[in-house]
Amino acid sequence: MVKKAVIMAAGLGMRLNGHFDLKPKGFIVVGSYPIIERSIKILLRNGIEKIVIGTGYMSEHYENLAKEYPQIECIKSADYQTTGNVYTLYNMRRYINEDFILLESDLIYEERAIELLQNDDNTDIVLASGWTNSGDEFYIEVNENKNLVKMSKNKDELKNLYGELVGISKLSLATFKELCAWAKMYFKENIRVDYEFALSSISKKIPIAIKKIEDLIWTEIDNEEHLRSALKLIYPRIHEKEYEEV
Repeated sequence: MVKKAVIMAAGLGMRLNGHFDLKPKGFIVVGSYPIIERSIKILLRNGIEKIVIGTGYMSEHYENLAKEYPQIECIKSADYQTTGNVYTLYNMRRYINEDFILLESDLIYEERAIELLQNDDNTDIVLASGWTNSGDEFYIEVNENKNLVKMSKNKDELKNLYGELVGISKLSLATFKELCAWAKMYFKENIRVDYEFALSSISKKIPIAIKKIEDLIWTEIDNEEHLRSALKLIYPRIHEKEYEEV
C-alpha cells in the first residue's frame, strides 16, 4: 500500500467553453463537493498520507484547499500554458521520493478504483475500464501478459485492444525516475507531450500492468458533454451504489 498520491491539475480546461472560468475545473461541484476534494477524501480514506498537486492555471484555489488539508502540498508549473502534463509531473520530481498513485484532477469515479490499486501487489499499474463511449476515449493495447504496449485515441493504431484508460495509475519510484529521464530527452523534441505517450514509451523497457475493472463507473470532465453526463448519469449511479456522500 502506497502512502503518497500525485494529482495533475495544471490544465486550462479550455474545452468547457467558459462554463467554469472562475475556478479550475477540479473545483466543479458534483454532488456535495468539488471533484478534486472528492478525490482527496477517497485517497485519505484509502491509506494516502501525502498528496502532491501539480498546479498551474488559477493555482491559488488549490493553495487555498491545502490550507484545509495539511496532507496537501502544491507545486506550481510556471510554464503550464505551453507544456503538457508530463512536464507538470516532471516539475514535481523533487517532491516525489516514493511509490505513488497518480491521477488527474478532473475525474469522478467509484472508490473501488483506488482500493484496487492499493490492494494489488504490482508496483506499476495503469487502471482500465470497459468501454464508456464517452467520445474522448484513450484505448489500451496489451501484450499476452496484460502489460501495457500502447495507448491511443485511434483504435486503428492498436492491435490487442483491452480497455479504456481511466486516468488513475500506480507508479513505483524507479519507474517514475525512468519516466523523468525519458522526458528530459524527449522535451528536446516536444515539451507538450502527455503521460499516455510517455508511459507507452517506457513500457518497452519496464513492464507496466494493466488492471481492468470492466464495469467501473467513472468519467473525466473535459468538455460540456462530459459535465452533463457527470451530473445527470455518472454521479447519481455512483451515489446510489456507494450509498453515502463522499
